[in-house]
Amino acid sequence: MMMILGLLFSMMMIWVDFWLVSFYLVMMMMVYLMQLNLSGGVENIFYSFGADKVSYLMISLSVWVSLLMIMASESLYKSKMFYKLFLLMVLLMLVSLILTFMSLNIFLFYLFFEISLIPIFFLIMGWGAQPERIMAGVYLMFYTLILSIPMMMVLFYMYNMVYSMDFYFLLQCNYLVSYLCLNMVFFVKIPMYLIHLWLPKAHVEAPIAGSMILAGVMLKLGGYGLMRVLKIFLLINKSLNYMIITVSLLGGAIISIMCFRQSDMKMLIAYSSVSHMGMALAGIVSLNIMGYQGGLMMMLAHGLSSSGMFCLANIIYERSFSRSIYLNKGIMNILPNLSLWWFLISSSSMSAPLSLNLISEISLINSLVTYSWYSMGFIFIMVLFSAVYTLFLYSYTQHGKVILSGFYFDTLYFREYLLFFLHWLPLNLIFMKLDIFNL
Repeated sequence: MMMILGLLFSMMMIWVDFWLVSFYLVMMMMVYLMQLNLSGGVENIFYSFGADKVSYLMISLSVWVSLLMIMASESLYKSKMFYKLFLLMVLLMLVSLILTFMSLNIFLFYLFFEISLIPIFFLIMGWGAQPERIMAGVYLMFYTLILSIPMMMVLFYMYNMVYSMDFYFLLQCNYLVSYLCLNMVFFVKIPMYLIHLWLPKAHVEAPIAGSMILAGVMLKLGGYGLMRVLKIFLLINKSLNYMIITVSLLGGAIISIMCFRQSDMKMLIAYSSVSHMGMALAGIVSLNIMGYQGGLMMMLAHGLSSSGMFCLANIIYERSFSRSIYLNKGIMNILPNLSLWWFLISSSSMSAPLSLNLISEISLINSLVTYSWYSMGFIFIMVLFSAVYTLFLYSYTQHGKVILSGFYFDTLYFREYLLFFLHWLPLNLIFMKLDIFNL
């Protein structure tokens, strides 16, 4: 409750100073981390809201990524491009995300889940650069909204059964229609292969802040929702989940191969998100404790590493005005410090040792191989090609001859070094405290 009141208070600071809001979010984050719930039970219960361990981790990720979004969007402040309205959208989105993750009532969860779409839609439409942002916004809204209406109908049906919508009181429901209506909106959000087409469009057309919050938190709403509702369908899970796992792993392998032929840096990073979250989705629906823990770790690790990769791509775009991998070559000759951060965050993204991505992938591989030996082939392709396309992105942009077309490259600012450091530090320190993921 104090977090929500603090965010409402921070909205008044928008009219005082741009950087005061980010400083206030840092203070809130420090206070919140001191209250981290490691007991596994639900704490801070009030009016159908409360937080358990998964909620605490997701809320921490949301506040952290929102803070980094504001730091990455200094160009809006410098150009005076409606930056106060931008800050208001970021804070409104953060409030809706926190209330989503804290909901103990499935209808409140659904309500705030849908409300969080509105600020991200305005971010894409208002601060996106290209005219294609209109189509991207329409894709984002309609993919999610069309599949949300069946979910609402199933929620009313479940209320008619038990006269309560608290997660705790929901009864077993083993109808195929209910399973599909309730879970399809989460499969779109995570996103599952075949219903993922909104994601690359939204990422590419969004401003840097929109890309960061989409990659960092929005994709996690689907995984979080599945963690909450899959227990309702225990019998039907046995007969249907293997199909979801097959589509996720096969789609992840196909998307990994597709990443080779991308020439746009943001498009490559967006498609890699589909591949990584496909493995997390397969781990969650395997209903294995290692799959749950691996999925939770992957959601946190991917939220930070993918957000960091979008920041790196944006730093180059702000200087060269191009996102093409083939035009941005030889960055190591111009900005060797930036090349170091490309290496560090890329290595985390491709699951190099000491990063949280590595531990999450090991846990997910254990879960999926235990579920079925046939998944080993798909997992091998996903893990191998994840390293290949990340190295392709790194080597093409950092090495080679600089294209002498008159681009002006100014050096990195201290703010940008801090931005990369705050992405990289949690990724490579959390492995020292892995017991927070024991569910």
